Amino acid sequence: MQRQGLRHPARLIPIGFLCVILAGTGLLMLPAATTGDGSAPLLTALFTSTSAVCVTGLVVVDTPTYWSTFGLVIIMGLFQIGGFGIMAGATLMGLLVAGRLNLGTRLAAQHDTRLGLGSVGGVVRIVLTATVLVEFLTFIVLTLRLHFGYGFDWGEALWHGGFQAVSAFNNAGFSTWSDSLMGFASDPWMIGSISFAVVLGGLGFPVLYELRHKGFSYRRWSVHAKITLLGSAVLVAGGAVLIALFEWNNPATLGDKNLVGKLLSVFFEAVTARTAGFNSIDTGGMTLESQSANWAMMFIGGGSAGTAGGIKITTFFLLGFAVWSQIRGESDTIAFNRRIPNETIRLALTVVLLALTLLAFGTLALMSVTDFPLNDVIFEAVSATATVGLSTGITGDLPPAGQVIIILLMFIGRVGSVTVATALALRARSRLYRYPEERPIVG
Repeated sequence: MQRQGLRHPARLIPIGFLCVILAGTGLLMLPAATTGDGSAPLLTALFTSTSAVCVTGLVVVDTPTYWSTFGLVIIMGLFQIGGFGIMAGATLMGLLVAGRLNLGTRLAAQHDTRLGLGSVGGVVRIVLTATVLVEFLTFIVLTLRLHFGYGFDWGEALWHGGFQAVSAFNNAGFSTWSDSLMGFASDPWMIGSISFAVVLGGLGFPVLYELRHKGFSYRRWSVHAKITLLGSAVLVAGGAVLIALFEWNNPATLGDKNLVGKLLSVFFEAVTARTAGFNSIDTGGMTLESQSANWAMMFIGGGSAGTAGGIKITTFFLLGFAVWSQIRGESDTIAFNRRIPNETIRLALTVVLLALTLLAFGTLALMSVTDFPLNDVIFEAVSATATVGLSTGITGDLPPAGQVIIILLMFIGRVGSVTVATALALRARSRLYRYPEERPIVG
């Protein structure tokens, strides 16, 4: 019975991720992993390993100066494993759930892809192909730009380009530069290529698979693909407008940049705030209005079964469709001329409420062990829970108890939504009877 419990699909992802985190912690504690004489403290290694495997990007030490080349390679390997594991694991869990519920066009098992539990190997191969292809293309662009545009020798260009490419596609947010990408804020080649990798990684494998087989034929897309692609475009455009509105003349962020730099920065911040954790402007220097907009974008996150965090775009917009249908007095939730099952709406609502509960308790816990302003604490808690990696600059100053809280938020935030959604879906069953109906007062 105990062995069968460990094999339960809803437990495979968290157990697997926990094992990788512990292995990464051990490797980062080796003396060779740091630039100093001694080894990294247990909490520092555990925090960094968790942040890497959960593709978050929050750090308590300066990544390029504290960790040696060996340590940075370990970190890159951890967020590569974490990103690939999330894409493959979440996709396969979606396949299993879809097969159990016969949902067909939902999650990762749309009926017209002809994927099933018998094609597990094919699923993983496709995920691996997408990972390698996008990372390689991004790596080539970044390497060439760093060598010819900034005078990096080939060795440095290859190293920095490769690290940033892997980090971008996996939405990890780790960088080999202490100021992340602030030094390249006005460079369309650097910002554009990294944004390209971030967006593709954040869309999720089901959407990438669908685009590969159906192209850009809007009518042939599933509801999941339509919500993810259109929702991503709306969030990026809306986020860019809000950031531009509140930061355009802010001397701490965009005020001293030229027009190209401002436009690139607002676009990049809107892309990375939803999932990636890179920054091209000082996050701590943002106005409270812009930080609040970031809270929302981080909480929503990116696409399902990908490297993005948050509650996911489909979850957010499905609830929006449910509200709109309720306002119109319709008994069914309709999205793009398709009826969404009530169990899917309940599942989305459950994910959102659990995420809000986790965020609330995480914020309260951080407030109890730190003296930072509320807006900084909320930003940190949202970033950790949604596994984004942006920070106003307080991560490194957190006390040990605060670091432990962030570790828990990152881990639960990363594996929690997939695990909870899978567990609840697999428990779904039909009653052979129904209770009498009664309508409590709402509102």
